Amino acid sequence: MSTDASRDIRALLGMDTRAAWLLAGLFFLAESALAVTSSNYMERHWPVAVSLAVVGAVTIALLRVRADPIPVLTAIAVAASIPVTTFLTLTNMALPQSTSSQLWTFGSGTVTATFLCVRGRTLAAWCGMLAAIATTAVWAARTGQGAGHGISISIINLGPLLMATFFAYTLRPAAHAIFQLRAESTKQAGAEAAAAALLAERLAQADRLDHLVRPLLKTLAGPAPVTAGVAEECSLVEAYLRDTLRAPVLATGEVIVAAREARRRGVEVILVDDHGLDHADTAIHHRLLVAVTTALDTFDSGSVHIRILPPHRPILATIVANHPRAGICRTEFDQTGHPVLGRAN
Repeated sequence: MSTDASRDIRALLGMDTRAAWLLAGLFFLAESALAVTSSNYMERHWPVAVSLAVVGAVTIALLRVRADPIPVLTAIAVAASIPVTTFLTLTNMALPQSTSSQLWTFGSGTVTATFLCVRGRTLAAWCGMLAAIATTAVWAARTGQGAGHGISISIINLGPLLMATFFAYTLRPAAHAIFQLRAESTKQAGAEAAAAALLAERLAQADRLDHLVRPLLKTLAGPAPVTAGVAEECSLVEAYLRDTLRAPVLATGEVIVAAREARRRGVEVILVDDHGLDHADTAIHHRLLVAVTTALDTFDSGSVHIRILPPHRPILATIVANHPRAGICRTEFDQTGHPVLGRAN
């Protein structure tokens, strides 16, 4: 499975929540209390401290490590902690055994193995638990209690591990199915949103086209002769439609009004958009459109060619004006929307 947060089994089980950390803290406090209580019946105190440190580190690792299944090396280390803490406890325990709290590491080892199953490392969990049982059997045999006694006091921990194994083999496929359904739902929602946006844009374009073209079509279809004004209006509408296809980012707001008025004054206006402005922030977008509008308002004859360059170019846009008297002037705009160069020929 992916390690992405949306496909993390920790999130499905709530293992990344504050409540999970609180429960882990309470579990560690409980184990610490058992360890401290039983320390009076231990020969040395340092193995108890080491075992507690190992249990704390393993608990943190099971909650914090995000990869699913948990990485192999981490799983090996976590599984190895079960027989290690068992060995440290048993070899440090004064005989005869005085209290069941002396075997506190059995409980922590069972919890560790259980969550190893949940995190996708069932084999490692079983290896760790069986190694702990084997360690207990060897210890019992060497201390004259008999290997059977060691097995009998430790094999009971296989019960929770069996339940955890069953739980893991049913939960994890269900989690995988949930993740797949979530991804498909997200994908479908995105496709529906894109289709709705496309439909809305098409309806808006159709409405604009109807508003612009219908009056002209009625005039052309009528009995009145086509005047120079009607012909000019047709030319302006054709230019606007061409701008919406060739330079949609420029064919909006004040720019298109300025372009229309410039064409009425006899200026040839050409707008080209190669998408360099698509991902620019609002300030750059506004700054460049203001500069384009100003340039269009300046000319009363000749031609103006405005182009938004392709992305990842040093220059964001160019304005090339050809004036009958002033000649050719080229203005370039950097990626911040400021003019950087002006040349006249």
